[in-house]
Amino acid sequence: MIAATTDINELIVLCQKGNSNAQYEIYNAYYKAMYNIALRIVKDGHWAEDIMQEAFLKAFTKLDTFKGEVTFGAWLKRIVINHSLDNYKKLNKEALTPLEDVLYKVEDNDDETSNDTVDFTQVKIEQVKSAINSLKESYRIILTLLYIEGYDQSEICEILDITSSNCRTTISRAKNSLITKLNA
Repeated sequence: MIAATTDINELIVLCQKGNSNAQYEIYNAYYKAMYNIALRIVKDGHWAEDIMQEAFLKAFTKLDTFKGEVTFGAWLKRIVINHSLDNYKKLNKEALTPLEDVLYKVEDNDDETSNDTVDFTQVKIEQVKSAINSLKESYRIILTLLYIEGYDQSEICEILDITSSNCRTTISRAKNSLITKLNA
């Protein structure tokens, strides 16, 4: 068995050589986080489990494409998110259409901060999670990528294959919708 303190880069090299113990160690190090990412996107435990495992299989078979430009965890996270979104789109064809169909009409007030404010000292994390989950799918996914997964707008544009103006508009509308739900 490989020691738990083995560096991730050493594990990757061993995985590239077909070492199943190294694959198991990498899986154990990342599976909980990757499952949670998939779950936040698809909102179904069994489905998230399947997606997460398929993403690991893809990562292990494509390990030769990992160049080390980002951390392994970030690389794997991107695979999980892309795989989650692809699967989600297949089964919910109309769920993400608002992302592609958002009008490019950007009103002056879309870029301004809403006059409504939320007293965050009174808001609990579970309330925010619940409010995000109650948003329409396009808003829920974009806010999950932005606030929970920590992607910036350019990365979100790339992941969702949308323009930057579409992304800004959708984020602005999603934020306003979230604030409205939190104030309710």
